[in-house]
Amino acid sequence: MQNSPATIVERNKQFTLTSWTAQDAWNPISMVRAEGVYFWDEQNKRYLDWSSQLVNVNIGHGHSHVNKAIQDQIERISFAFPGIATEPRAKLAEMLSDIAPGNLNKTFFTLAGTDSIEHAMKIARLASGRQKIFSRYRSYHGATFGSLTAGGDPRGLANEPGVPWIVHIHDPYSYRSPLYRGRTVQEGDELLADLIEDTVLFEGPENIAAFLLEGYSGSSGILQGGEVYWNRIQQICDKYGILLIIDEVMSGFGRTGEWFGIDHYPNVKPDIVAMAKGLTSGYVPLGAVMVSDAIAEYFDEHTLWTGLTYGAHPLGCAAGIANLEVYQDENLIDNSRKMGKLLRHGLNDLVEKHPSAGDVRGVGLHHVIELVKNKETREPMSGFNQPLSEGMQKVGASLREQGLSTFLKWDWIFCTPPLVINEGQIAEGLSILDKALGIADDYCS
Repeated sequence: MQNSPATIVERNKQFTLTSWTAQDAWNPISMVRAEGVYFWDEQNKRYLDWSSQLVNVNIGHGHSHVNKAIQDQIERISFAFPGIATEPRAKLAEMLSDIAPGNLNKTFFTLAGTDSIEHAMKIARLASGRQKIFSRYRSYHGATFGSLTAGGDPRGLANEPGVPWIVHIHDPYSYRSPLYRGRTVQEGDELLADLIEDTVLFEGPENIAAFLLEGYSGSSGILQGGEVYWNRIQQICDKYGILLIIDEVMSGFGRTGEWFGIDHYPNVKPDIVAMAKGLTSGYVPLGAVMVSDAIAEYFDEHTLWTGLTYGAHPLGCAAGIANLEVYQDENLIDNSRKMGKLLRHGLNDLVEKHPSAGDVRGVGLHHVIELVKNKETREPMSGFNQPLSEGMQKVGASLREQGLSTFLKWDWIFCTPPLVINEGQIAEGLSILDKALGIADDYCS
Protein backbone atom coordinates (compact mmCIF):
# COMPACT_ATOMS: atom_id res chain seq x y z
CA MET A 1 0.00 0.00 0.00
CA GLN A 2 1.43 3.35 -1.07
CA ASN A 3 1.85 6.17 1.41
CA SER A 4 -0.58 9.05 0.99
CA PRO A 5 0.94 12.05 -0.81
CA ALA A 6 2.21 14.78 1.47
CA THR A 7 -0.22 17.60 2.13
CA ILE A 8 0.47 21.20 1.19
CA VAL A 9 1.09 21.98 4.85
CA GLU A 10 3.55 19.09 5.24
CA ARG A 11 5.51 20.10 2.13
CA ASN A 12 5.63 23.73 3.23
CA LYS A 13 6.95 22.71 6.63
CA GLN A 14 9.52 20.39 5.06
CA PHE A 15 10.95 22.78 2.47
CA THR A 16 10.25 26.35 3.64
CA LEU A 17 10.91 28.59 6.62
CA THR A 18 8.25 30.86 8.06
CA SER A 19 8.57 34.07 10.04
CA TRP A 20 8.19 35.00 13.71
CA THR A 21 7.90 31.47 15.13
CA ALA A 22 9.87 28.34 15.91
CA GLN A 23 9.39 26.13 12.88
CA ASP A 24 8.05 23.12 14.82
CA ALA A 25 5.29 25.32 16.26
CA TRP A 26 4.05 26.41 12.84
CA ASN A 27 0.61 24.94 12.19
CA PRO A 28 -0.73 26.86 9.19
CA ILE A 29 -4.01 26.69 7.32
CA SER A 30 -3.50 25.84 3.66
CA MET A 31 -5.07 27.90 0.91
CA VAL A 32 -5.93 26.55 -2.53
CA ARG A 33 -8.41 29.15 -3.78
CA ALA A 34 -9.98 32.39 -2.63
CA GLU A 35 -12.82 34.68 -3.60
CA GLY A 36 -14.15 37.85 -1.99
CA VAL A 37 -13.97 37.56 1.80
CA TYR A 38 -13.45 33.77 1.81
CA PHE A 39 -10.72 31.25 1.07
CA TRP A 40 -10.66 27.44 1.02
CA ASP A 41 -8.08 24.94 2.25
CA GLU A 42 -7.01 21.71 0.55
CA GLN A 43 -9.81 19.83 2.32
CA ASN A 44 -12.25 22.37 0.77
CA LYS A 45 -13.05 23.90 4.16
CA ARG A 46 -14.13 27.51 3.81
CA TYR A 47 -12.71 30.29 6.01
CA LEU A 48 -13.98 33.81 6.53
CA ASP A 49 -10.90 36.01 6.08
CA TRP A 50 -11.50 38.22 9.14
CA SER A 51 -8.06 39.84 8.93
CA SER A 52 -7.75 40.36 5.16
CA GLN A 53 -4.72 38.03 5.40
CA LEU A 54 -2.33 40.59 6.98
CA VAL A 55 -4.71 43.56 6.73
CA ASN A 56 -3.83 44.03 3.08
CA VAL A 57 -6.39 42.26 0.85
CA ASN A 58 -8.67 45.27 1.05
CA ILE A 59 -10.62 44.68 -2.15
CA GLY A 60 -11.09 41.00 -1.36
CA HIS A 61 -9.66 37.98 -3.13
CA GLY A 62 -9.73 37.32 -6.84
CA HIS A 63 -11.11 40.59 -8.18
CA SER A 64 -11.39 40.21 -11.95
CA HIS A 65 -10.60 43.86 -12.74
CA VAL A 66 -7.22 43.69 -11.02
CA ASN A 67 -6.46 40.23 -12.39
CA LYS A 68 -7.08 41.45 -15.93
CA ALA A 69 -4.96 44.57 -15.43
CA ILE A 70 -2.01 42.41 -14.35
CA GLN A 71 -2.52 40.05 -17.30
CA ASP A 72 -2.75 42.94 -19.78
CA GLN A 73 0.36 44.60 -18.36
CA ILE A 74 2.53 41.48 -18.54
CA GLU A 75 1.68 41.19 -22.22
CA ARG A 76 3.01 44.73 -22.79
CA ILE A 77 5.94 45.14 -20.37
CA SER A 78 6.82 42.58 -17.72
CA PHE A 79 9.75 44.55 -16.26
CA ALA A 80 11.50 47.88 -16.57
CA PHE A 81 14.38 48.94 -14.34
CA PRO A 82 13.59 51.97 -12.13
CA GLY A 83 15.53 54.40 -14.34
CA ILE A 84 12.98 53.82 -17.13
CA ALA A 85 9.79 55.89 -17.42
CA THR A 86 6.61 53.85 -17.93
CA GLU A 87 2.94 54.70 -18.33
CA PRO A 88 1.67 52.70 -15.31
CA ARG A 89 4.28 54.33 -13.08
CA ALA A 90 3.19 57.82 -14.16
CA LYS A 91 -0.53 57.08 -14.01
CA LEU A 92 -0.47 55.51 -10.55
CA ALA A 93 1.59 58.41 -9.16
CA GLU A 94 -0.90 60.88 -10.64
CA MET A 95 -3.81 58.99 -9.08
CA LEU A 96 -2.08 58.95 -5.69
CA SER A 97 -1.52 62.70 -5.81
CA ASP A 98 -5.30 63.14 -6.13
CA ILE A 99 -6.09 61.26 -2.90
CA ALA A 100 -3.06 61.84 -0.70
CA PRO A 101 -3.33 64.02 2.42
CA GLY A 102 -1.74 67.48 2.50
CA ASN A 103 0.46 68.65 -0.37
CA LEU A 104 1.99 65.30 -1.27
CA ASN A 105 2.41 65.10 -5.03
CA LYS A 106 5.54 63.08 -5.78
CA THR A 107 5.97 59.35 -5.21
CA PHE A 108 8.97 57.05 -4.85
CA PHE A 109 7.85 53.48 -5.53
CA THR A 110 9.18 50.60 -3.43
CA LEU A 111 8.34 46.91 -2.98
CA ALA A 112 6.56 46.69 0.37
CA GLY A 113 5.83 48.43 3.64
CA THR A 114 9.12 47.73 5.36
CA ASP A 115 11.26 49.29 2.63
CA SER A 116 8.81 52.16 2.29
CA ILE A 117 9.65 52.94 5.91
CA GLU A 118 13.38 52.54 5.30
CA HIS A 119 13.24 54.93 2.36
CA ALA A 120 11.00 57.39 4.23
CA MET A 121 13.56 57.59 7.04
CA LYS A 122 16.42 58.00 4.55
CA ILE A 123 14.56 60.79 2.77
CA ALA A 124 13.79 62.60 6.03
CA ARG A 125 17.43 62.41 7.18
CA LEU A 126 18.79 63.53 3.81
CA ALA A 127 16.35 66.41 3.42
CA SER A 128 16.65 67.68 7.00
CA GLY A 129 20.35 67.13 7.56
CA ARG A 130 19.44 65.65 10.95
CA GLN A 131 19.80 62.08 12.18
CA LYS A 132 17.33 61.00 14.86
CA ILE A 133 13.90 59.48 14.24
CA PHE A 134 11.25 59.46 16.99
CA SER A 135 8.79 56.56 16.98
CA ARG A 136 6.50 54.84 19.46
CA TYR A 137 7.28 51.91 21.73
CA ARG A 138 4.03 50.18 20.78
CA SER A 139 4.32 50.32 17.02
CA TYR A 140 5.30 48.18 14.08
CA HIS A 141 7.04 49.53 10.99
CA GLY A 142 8.59 46.48 9.33
CA ALA A 143 11.20 43.76 9.69
CA THR A 144 14.41 45.15 8.17
CA PHE A 145 16.98 46.49 10.64
CA GLY A 146 16.02 50.16 10.43
CA SER A 147 12.28 49.62 10.34
CA LEU A 148 12.43 46.92 13.03
CA THR A 149 14.34 49.26 15.33
CA ALA A 150 11.87 52.05 14.61
CA GLY A 151 8.98 49.82 15.57
CA GLY A 152 8.68 49.13 19.26
CA ASP A 153 7.42 45.58 18.77
CA PRO A 154 9.38 43.33 21.18
CA ARG A 155 10.06 40.86 18.39
CA GLY A 156 12.78 43.30 17.39
CA LEU A 157 14.66 42.72 20.63
CA ALA A 158 16.18 39.54 19.23
CA ASN A 159 17.95 41.61 16.56
CA GLU A 160 19.34 44.36 18.76
CA PRO A 161 21.19 46.66 18.77
CA GLY A 162 19.66 47.58 15.43
CA VAL A 163 20.32 51.15 14.27
CA PRO A 164 21.46 53.75 16.83
CA TRP A 165 19.44 56.79 15.80
CA ILE A 166 15.93 55.73 16.86
CA VAL A 167 14.32 57.29 19.96
CA HIS A 168 11.15 55.69 21.34
CA ILE A 169 8.32 57.61 22.95
CA HIS A 170 5.30 56.37 24.90
CA ASP A 171 1.87 55.64 23.49
CA PRO A 172 -1.72 56.85 23.85
CA TYR A 173 -2.81 53.53 25.36
CA SER A 174 -5.67 54.90 27.41
CA TYR A 175 -6.88 51.44 28.51
CA ARG A 176 -3.59 50.58 30.28
CA SER A 177 -1.12 53.48 30.38
CA PRO A 178 -0.62 54.97 33.89
CA LEU A 179 -0.68 58.42 32.30
CA TYR A 180 -4.44 58.05 31.83
CA ARG A 181 -5.36 56.76 35.27
CA GLY A 182 -7.84 59.09 36.93
CA ARG A 183 -7.88 61.30 33.83
CA THR A 184 -10.06 61.70 30.79
CA VAL A 185 -8.65 60.50 27.49
CA GLN A 186 -8.15 64.11 26.44
CA GLU A 187 -6.27 64.93 29.66
CA GLY A 188 -4.10 61.84 29.22
CA ASP A 189 -3.34 62.78 25.62
CA GLU A 190 -2.29 66.27 26.73
CA LEU A 191 0.00 64.94 29.45
CA LEU A 192 1.53 62.44 27.05
CA ALA A 193 2.20 65.20 24.53
CA ASP A 194 3.91 67.25 27.26
CA LEU A 195 6.22 64.32 27.99
CA ILE A 196 6.94 63.84 24.29
CA GLU A 197 7.94 67.50 24.00
CA ASP A 198 10.21 67.07 27.05
CA THR A 199 11.86 64.14 25.27
CA VAL A 200 12.41 66.31 22.20
CA LEU A 201 14.22 68.84 24.38
CA PHE A 202 16.29 66.13 26.07
CA GLU A 203 17.39 64.69 22.71
CA GLY A 204 18.01 68.11 21.13
CA PRO A 205 15.51 69.35 18.55
CA GLU A 206 18.37 70.23 16.22
CA ASN A 207 19.21 66.50 16.03
CA ILE A 208 15.71 65.21 15.24
CA ALA A 209 14.88 64.59 11.60
CA ALA A 210 11.35 63.29 11.97
CA PHE A 211 8.56 61.75 13.96
CA LEU A 212 7.50 58.38 12.51
CA LEU A 213 3.93 57.53 13.54
CA GLU A 214 1.24 55.24 12.19
CA GLY A 215 -1.67 57.18 10.72
CA TYR A 216 -3.91 54.79 12.61
CA SER A 217 -2.24 52.27 14.90
CA GLY A 218 -2.32 48.71 13.63
CA SER A 219 -0.79 45.42 14.75
CA SER A 220 0.57 47.02 17.94
CA GLY A 221 -2.99 46.97 19.27
CA ILE A 222 -4.90 49.71 17.42
CA LEU A 223 -3.86 52.20 20.14
CA GLN A 224 -4.88 55.58 18.79
CA GLY A 225 -4.58 59.08 20.16
CA GLY A 226 -7.37 61.57 19.57
CA GLU A 227 -7.54 65.12 18.21
CA VAL A 228 -5.68 66.53 21.23
CA TYR A 229 -2.79 64.11 20.78
CA TRP A 230 -2.45 64.61 17.04
CA ASN A 231 -2.80 68.39 17.17
CA ARG A 232 -0.02 68.57 19.74
CA ILE A 233 2.22 66.30 17.63
CA GLN A 234 1.77 68.67 14.70
CA GLN A 235 2.47 71.68 16.90
CA ILE A 236 5.68 70.10 18.25
CA CYS A 237 6.87 69.33 14.71
CA ASP A 238 6.12 72.89 13.57
CA LYS A 239 7.75 74.45 16.64
CA TYR A 240 11.06 72.59 16.28
CA GLY A 241 11.23 72.14 12.50
CA ILE A 242 10.77 68.37 12.72
CA LEU A 243 9.39 66.44 9.74
CA LEU A 244 6.35 64.20 10.19
CA ILE A 245 6.43 60.76 8.58
CA ILE A 246 3.06 58.98 8.62
CA ASP A 247 3.04 55.21 8.21
CA GLU A 248 -0.11 54.30 6.28
CA VAL A 249 1.06 50.83 5.30
CA MET A 250 -1.78 49.18 7.22
CA SER A 251 -4.25 52.02 7.78
CA GLY A 252 -4.25 53.37 4.23
CA PHE A 253 -6.65 52.83 1.37
CA GLY A 254 -10.01 52.83 3.08
CA ARG A 255 -9.17 50.58 6.00
CA THR A 256 -10.42 53.12 8.56
CA GLY A 257 -13.30 54.50 6.49
CA GLU A 258 -11.14 57.27 5.01
CA TRP A 259 -8.56 57.09 2.26
CA PHE A 260 -5.86 57.30 4.92
CA GLY A 261 -5.91 56.93 8.69
CA ILE A 262 -4.44 60.39 9.20
CA ASP A 263 -7.41 61.88 7.32
CA HIS A 264 -9.35 61.58 10.59
CA TYR A 265 -7.21 64.49 11.85
CA PRO A 266 -7.59 67.40 9.42
CA ASN A 267 -5.08 69.63 11.22
CA VAL A 268 -2.24 67.17 10.64
CA LYS A 269 -0.16 67.79 7.52
CA PRO A 270 2.38 65.00 6.95
CA ASP A 271 5.63 65.72 5.14
CA ILE A 272 6.13 62.10 4.12
CA VAL A 273 3.66 59.19 3.87
CA ALA A 274 4.72 55.54 3.55
CA MET A 275 2.24 53.06 2.08
CA ALA A 276 1.91 49.51 0.74
CA LYS A 277 -0.58 46.68 1.55
CA GLY A 278 -3.89 48.12 0.32
CA LEU A 279 -2.10 49.92 -2.51
CA THR A 280 -2.37 46.68 -4.51
CA SER A 281 -4.34 44.61 -1.96
CA GLY A 282 -1.46 42.16 -2.09
CA TYR A 283 -2.11 41.09 -5.68
CA VAL A 284 1.44 42.17 -6.62
CA PRO A 285 4.10 43.47 -4.20
CA LEU A 286 4.34 47.27 -4.27
CA GLY A 287 4.99 50.07 -1.81
CA ALA A 288 5.32 53.81 -2.08
CA VAL A 289 6.69 56.87 -0.32
CA MET A 290 5.00 60.19 -1.02
CA VAL A 291 6.70 63.48 -0.17
CA SER A 292 5.64 67.09 0.24
CA ASP A 293 6.34 69.66 -2.43
CA ALA A 294 9.11 71.15 -0.28
CA ILE A 295 10.93 67.82 0.05
CA ALA A 296 10.45 67.09 -3.65
CA GLU A 297 12.02 70.46 -4.49
CA TYR A 298 15.01 69.65 -2.28
CA PHE A 299 15.75 66.58 -4.38
CA ASP A 300 15.51 68.57 -7.60
CA GLU A 301 19.04 69.77 -6.80
CA HIS A 302 20.26 67.05 -4.41
CA THR A 303 20.79 63.38 -5.18
CA LEU A 304 18.28 60.93 -3.76
CA TRP A 305 20.77 58.38 -2.44
CA THR A 306 18.64 55.25 -2.51
CA GLY A 307 17.10 52.75 -4.92
CA LEU A 308 15.90 49.20 -5.63
CA THR A 309 16.13 46.94 -8.67
CA TYR A 310 12.40 46.28 -8.64
CA GLY A 311 11.21 49.76 -7.67
CA ALA A 312 8.23 51.06 -9.69
CA HIS A 313 7.70 47.57 -11.11
CA PRO A 314 5.24 47.80 -14.03
CA LEU A 315 3.11 44.89 -12.80
CA GLY A 316 2.86 46.41 -9.33
CA CYS A 317 1.93 49.82 -10.73
CA ALA A 318 -0.70 48.29 -13.03
CA ALA A 319 -2.18 46.42 -10.05
CA GLY A 320 -2.16 49.65 -8.05
CA ILE A 321 -4.03 51.53 -10.74
CA ALA A 322 -6.67 48.82 -10.97
CA ASN A 323 -6.99 48.71 -7.17
CA LEU A 324 -7.64 52.44 -6.94
CA GLU A 325 -10.24 52.10 -9.67
CA VAL A 326 -11.98 49.35 -7.67
CA TYR A 327 -11.99 51.49 -4.50
CA GLN A 328 -13.59 54.33 -6.43
CA ASP A 329 -15.94 52.44 -8.76
CA GLU A 330 -17.32 50.19 -5.99
CA ASN A 331 -17.46 52.88 -3.28
CA LEU A 332 -15.34 50.78 -0.96
CA ILE A 333 -14.27 53.70 1.24
CA ASP A 334 -17.93 54.39 1.97
CA ASN A 335 -18.61 50.68 2.49
CA SER A 336 -15.75 50.49 4.98
CA ARG A 337 -17.31 53.37 6.90
CA LYS A 338 -20.82 51.85 6.87
CA MET A 339 -19.80 48.26 7.61
CA GLY A 340 -17.38 49.57 10.22
CA LYS A 341 -20.22 51.11 12.17
CA LEU A 342 -22.10 47.81 12.01
CA LEU A 343 -18.98 45.92 13.11
CA ARG A 344 -18.38 48.30 16.01
CA HIS A 345 -21.97 47.99 17.19
CA GLY A 346 -21.66 44.20 17.19
CA LEU A 347 -18.31 44.25 18.97
CA ASN A 348 -19.70 46.61 21.61
CA ASP A 349 -22.51 44.12 22.20
CA LEU A 350 -19.93 41.36 22.69
CA VAL A 351 -18.06 43.48 25.24
CA GLU A 352 -21.31 43.99 27.14
CA LYS A 353 -22.14 40.27 27.01
CA HIS A 354 -18.80 38.62 27.79
CA PRO A 355 -16.74 39.11 30.96
CA SER A 356 -13.61 38.22 28.95
CA ALA A 357 -14.07 41.09 26.47
CA GLY A 358 -12.43 44.04 28.19
CA ASP A 359 -12.11 46.67 25.47
CA VAL A 360 -12.80 47.29 21.82
CA ARG A 361 -10.90 49.86 19.76
CA GLY A 362 -10.82 51.05 16.19
CA VAL A 363 -12.74 52.67 13.38
CA GLY A 364 -14.00 51.53 9.99
CA LEU A 365 -13.02 47.94 9.27
CA HIS A 366 -10.02 48.23 11.58
CA HIS A 367 -10.86 46.97 15.07
CA VAL A 368 -9.42 44.88 17.88
CA ILE A 369 -10.94 43.23 20.96
CA GLU A 370 -8.75 43.09 24.06
CA LEU A 371 -9.40 40.11 26.33
CA VAL A 372 -9.01 40.17 30.10
CA LYS A 373 -9.38 37.78 33.02
CA ASN A 374 -11.11 40.45 35.10
CA LYS A 375 -12.85 43.56 33.80
CA GLU A 376 -12.48 45.49 37.05
CA THR A 377 -8.74 44.94 37.47
CA ARG A 378 -8.09 44.63 33.72
CA GLU A 379 -5.84 41.65 34.37
CA PRO A 380 -4.72 40.56 30.89
CA MET A 381 -5.63 37.20 29.44
CA SER A 382 -2.00 36.63 28.34
CA GLY A 383 0.00 39.80 28.91
CA PHE A 384 2.42 41.96 26.94
CA ASN A 385 5.09 39.97 25.08
CA GLN A 386 3.94 36.69 26.65
CA PRO A 387 3.03 33.42 24.91
CA LEU A 388 -0.67 32.96 24.30
CA SER A 389 -2.30 31.76 27.50
CA GLU A 390 -4.36 28.59 27.56
CA GLY A 391 -7.50 30.70 27.29
CA MET A 392 -6.25 32.58 24.22
CA GLN A 393 -5.07 29.35 22.63
CA LYS A 394 -8.53 27.84 23.04
CA VAL A 395 -10.10 30.99 21.60
CA GLY A 396 -7.84 30.70 18.58
CA ALA A 397 -8.64 27.02 18.15
CA SER A 398 -12.36 27.76 18.33
CA LEU A 399 -12.15 30.48 15.69
CA ARG A 400 -10.23 28.18 13.36
CA GLU A 401 -12.58 25.26 13.93
CA GLN A 402 -15.56 27.47 13.14
CA GLY A 403 -13.96 28.65 9.89
CA LEU A 404 -12.74 32.13 10.80
CA SER A 405 -9.17 33.14 9.99
CA THR A 406 -7.62 36.09 11.82
CA PHE A 407 -4.57 36.78 13.88
CA LEU A 408 -4.33 36.80 17.65
CA LYS A 409 -1.57 38.59 19.52
CA TRP A 410 -1.15 38.50 23.29
CA ASP A 411 -4.63 39.62 24.48
CA TRP A 412 -5.97 40.84 21.15
CA ILE A 413 -8.29 39.47 18.47
CA PHE A 414 -8.03 41.51 15.29
CA CYS A 415 -11.21 42.27 13.33
CA THR A 416 -10.04 43.71 10.01
CA PRO A 417 -11.99 42.04 7.17
CA PRO A 418 -11.86 43.06 3.48
CA LEU A 419 -13.63 46.27 2.54
CA VAL A 420 -16.04 44.34 0.30
CA ILE A 421 -17.67 42.62 3.28
CA ASN A 422 -21.46 42.84 3.61
CA GLU A 423 -23.93 42.80 6.51
CA GLY A 424 -24.47 39.06 6.40
CA GLN A 425 -20.76 38.33 6.48
CA ILE A 426 -20.27 40.76 9.39
CA ALA A 427 -23.01 38.88 11.26
CA GLU A 428 -21.31 35.57 10.44
CA GLY A 429 -18.01 36.75 11.90
CA LEU A 430 -19.62 38.21 15.02
CA SER A 431 -21.49 34.95 15.64
CA ILE A 432 -18.23 32.99 15.49
CA LEU A 433 -16.55 35.49 17.85
CA ASP A 434 -19.48 35.22 20.25
CA LYS A 435 -18.99 31.46 20.60
CA ALA A 436 -15.21 31.77 20.99
CA LEU A 437 -15.53 34.44 23.68
CA GLY A 438 -17.81 32.10 25.58
CA ILE A 439 -14.79 29.81 25.92
CA ALA A 440 -12.62 32.72 27.11
CA ASP A 441 -15.21 33.54 29.76
CA ASP A 442 -14.32 30.29 31.54
CA TYR A 443 -10.91 31.79 32.32
CA CYS A 444 -12.28 34.91 33.99
CA SER A 445 -12.25 35.49 37.74
